[in-house]
Amino acid sequence: MKKDFIYWKKLYDGDNLTEFNTNMIGQLWLKTKSIMRKELVLEFIDKYSIKLELTTLRDQFEELFIIFQTNSNQSHQQLDLYIKEKNSQILKSLDRNRLVSELYKLKIFQWGGDYQNSLDKYLVSHYVKTKMIISYNELMSKFEQEITPVVQGYVLNSWYNYWSSILIEHIFKSHSSILPTVGQIKSVDFFINNIPFDLKVTYFPSEYLKLKRKEKNLPVELTFLKTKAKELLIDFDKTAKPPDIYYEITEKLKDRNDKTAINILNQLKLENMGIINEAQQNPKILAKWLYENQGEMRFGSENRLFLVLIDTDDFASSWKLKRNLDVLTPTINKFLDTFSSKKIEDLKIEFNYHGKPQNFTALTDIIFVIK
Repeated sequence: MKKDFIYWKKLYDGDNLTEFNTNMIGQLWLKTKSIMRKELVLEFIDKYSIKLELTTLRDQFEELFIIFQTNSNQSHQQLDLYIKEKNSQILKSLDRNRLVSELYKLKIFQWGGDYQNSLDKYLVSHYVKTKMIISYNELMSKFEQEITPVVQGYVLNSWYNYWSSILIEHIFKSHSSILPTVGQIKSVDFFINNIPFDLKVTYFPSEYLKLKRKEKNLPVELTFLKTKAKELLIDFDKTAKPPDIYYEITEKLKDRNDKTAINILNQLKLENMGIINEAQQNPKILAKWLYENQGEMRFGSENRLFLVLIDTDDFASSWKLKRNLDVLTPTINKFLDTFSSKKIEDLKIEFNYHGKPQNFTALTDIIFVIK
């Protein structure tokens, strides 16, 4: 099959990106796509005195790619140079210190509801379509008591996640080994050694921790804490949600601060740190789990670089690491400094996904950011 513009477009549109990992023409296609915004194209062709006959972006994309193929090595060099110049301009435009300062103003990270993917669905199901609320006055009373905190929490957390992602991307894009995408490309945030990667920032997954504890015949954390609380005559709200019970018991153990309480907390920490250490030693196991347990609405099989944030003293506070440059910057840079020594085979994983018959292959790795 002729590997022309349509060939690479079909692969990309079908989320089949494997061949892009090792094929320089495929990588050239992705880099070309990254500059496909009107102002960028005009600037690029002016810089390198390229004349285009076609006028629409879609047609110019194919025309440019065909031109690039005639001398792919030179085209890679031109695109890399242009993209790095644009990236340098973008990096200079960000006031990083101010952004960090603003992010530190968020003191509590609470979504304010039990919705999973959509706030509007949550609000409609809880306050519009419920048969319990027929009264207009009753609905109005919910705004100050319930709805306003839910919306506020959602907006604040979304704001924090967005700008902390910009901050983290800034660290990656400041490294010499990174070639970022200038325009947004689905499934690609940047290239490392010409390999396209999508960056995913996450926390050490509680379900994975639970699974590994079970494999080691360790008790469920909450069950363990409840048992110890009863032994120590520590009262707690048994009707509360599991995260709230967990928080109450651990806080009361910290407040008690005697030898028995400290030993209980240390035992949990040591057990969990053992699981984290194993994940660091063999990150492919966790990476495969992350691919196989991703949300159905956002499923993807593209290459992913996972940034896993862990506050070992308090997992629930791991969100604060998204703004902690003192921990983020050296950890990310150390990983990128040594990435060129990694072999493609060392990055390759195969995984399955429920509801999809095919096997998937991706290149992946994990950067553990641990406080």
